[in-house]
Amino acid sequence: MAQHYNNESISQLKGADRVRLRPAVIFGSDGIDGACHSVFEILSNSIDEAREGYGDVIHLRRFADHSLEVEDFGRGIPVDYNQKEKRYNWELVYCELYAGGKYHNLTGGNYEYSLGLNGLGACATQYASAWFDVEVRRDNTRYQLHFERGNNVGGLQKEELRSRRTGTRQRWLPDREVFTDVEIPLEWFQLTLKRQAVVNAGVSFVFTDAITGTEETYLYPEGITGYVRELDEGGGMFEPVHWEGEGRGRDREDKPEYKVKLEVSFTFNPEKPRVEYYHNSSFLEYGGSPDKAVRNAFAYAFDRIARERDKYRSGESRITWSDIEDSLLLVMNSFSTQTSYENQTKKAINNRFIQDFMNELLKERLEIWAIENFQTADRVVDQLLVNKRSREAAERQRLNMKTKLMGKIDLTNRVKKFVDCRTRDVNRRELYIVEGDSALGSTKLGRDAEFQAIMPIRGKILNCLKSEYEQIFRNEIITDLLKVLGCGVEIRSRHSKGITSFDIDQLRWKRIIICTDADVDGYHIRTQVLAMFYRLVPTLIREGFIYIAESPLFEITDRSTREEHSYFAYDETEKNRILAALGTDKVTVQRSKGLGENEPEMMWQTTMNPETRRLIRVRVEDEERMASRFDLLLGDDLAGRKQHIEDNGHLYLEYLDVV
Repeated sequence: MAQHYNNESISQLKGADRVRLRPAVIFGSDGIDGACHSVFEILSNSIDEAREGYGDVIHLRRFADHSLEVEDFGRGIPVDYNQKEKRYNWELVYCELYAGGKYHNLTGGNYEYSLGLNGLGACATQYASAWFDVEVRRDNTRYQLHFERGNNVGGLQKEELRSRRTGTRQRWLPDREVFTDVEIPLEWFQLTLKRQAVVNAGVSFVFTDAITGTEETYLYPEGITGYVRELDEGGGMFEPVHWEGEGRGRDREDKPEYKVKLEVSFTFNPEKPRVEYYHNSSFLEYGGSPDKAVRNAFAYAFDRIARERDKYRSGESRITWSDIEDSLLLVMNSFSTQTSYENQTKKAINNRFIQDFMNELLKERLEIWAIENFQTADRVVDQLLVNKRSREAAERQRLNMKTKLMGKIDLTNRVKKFVDCRTRDVNRRELYIVEGDSALGSTKLGRDAEFQAIMPIRGKILNCLKSEYEQIFRNEIITDLLKVLGCGVEIRSRHSKGITSFDIDQLRWKRIIICTDADVDGYHIRTQVLAMFYRLVPTLIREGFIYIAESPLFEITDRSTREEHSYFAYDETEKNRILAALGTDKVTVQRSKGLGENEPEMMWQTTMNPETRRLIRVRVEDEERMASRFDLLLGDDLAGRKQHIEDNGHLYLEYLDVV
């Protein structure tokens, strides 16, 4: 039972407990994401110094114990006594939330465009650390501080220096009592420092890692334009465009005026589209105001160009952001003296004026660009119309397939020659995919009609790896089989994002069993059926719904007794083992007939009886290896296929002679 809820039930977190007991409030998570964000908080302060023009190199070091160090060569954090506040600045910076030097940027303070904003980062990271050391060089003095789990040990240590060098070095160990995981992945450091180098042109970020024994430097002298050029790899439709702009405004009439500046660099590359937004150096994972502005401005501008140049067909729908996004390679880097982040982790902003300012500037610049680069703009619009029409065709195809494939199989939607089973219990139902009408007869008579259904396929089906979707879905064999499956298809295309009709909950079967003859043609058909599953419903392979029924290669009849006994061997080795075990000359060995020529009793015993059949469950061990193998056998890798046959064909010559 709960305790009494009274006046003494209300309590307040104080000191380090404000962070240590609730780290997710500040860092967004108490897991590895929170530990990463705590590092970024310290790094942000050094970035703000460099952006103000104090120091152009920032060091980030990771040590073997997973402690971290950020060193800059800026002015050095003021940590001595503050006459105004009547306290030491180190107490304000490292022991007080909402204390810092970045609250006066609207009135010409020290940091006009600041990544650090709320006065939380340094204090919160110190509180969340097992230990935290600070060394500051400024005013010809070295200042040193040491903290342990949020508590200062030893006070402020000062030492006079002859050097005029300035800067701040902070080293700390994220605390496992605060974060569930502090072993930050190498990739996070690499990506974070690269992004910061991109949006802080000319600043070098040096990462030294004792764990991997490596050192990397990230520097983009051209900033975002150099980055776009790197992503583009020369494949864009034109050389990256770079625009800049500044403005002043308010989010609301009664709110203070603030400054905004932005730079944007873009090209169009249908093969490598990407859009990234940064504000005050923070990567905006969710975008917010900049994303809304870019979407609106680009859709408006290119729709207008298409209309003015008579590019649309009669009655055609307008170009949308989806069509632009498929080809646009754009990076935007913006700054403002006042920023409304959606939360402390700074993954989106929602300033109204910033959105309006960006929107109008981009519309204006795009209009001028289209006039000055008439032919280039023409090519871009043509590409966007290709994207739009492809997207619309994919959507029509999806809707058509959903209607065609996911309806109930009844008298009005019958699949030719499909033989259903009686039970409706999906956890029992098995679908046998068999080779041809003759196999349909023997499997139909040999099955257990309660839970085993039969779907015959006629000959070698279409190679789905080398065919377009339109051609695939005109193939009656494939569409009939997909109807029987009932779960729809997974159309993998950049124009089908979010519009797949696949629904695994609609799958009508517990097992889908491919059953073909044990000969070259049978194996070929089996491979093509597997390729169809891989192309159209790969989840069924990944989730283990697909099986292969092994068919016996030999029937061995023992005639040494009054009653004949039959044995079945699935390969040469098993045949020899059975013959040796029988130890008599009164045996006949017959190459097993095709499935269609087998007696129903034999089909039940060897292929369909759950007690005696042999099924191979198709599973994925390595996605990349699976993809390369399909491409090698049935895809466009002709040279690889030829080499594969030259290298391995001799291994199967004896078998081919047998069959």
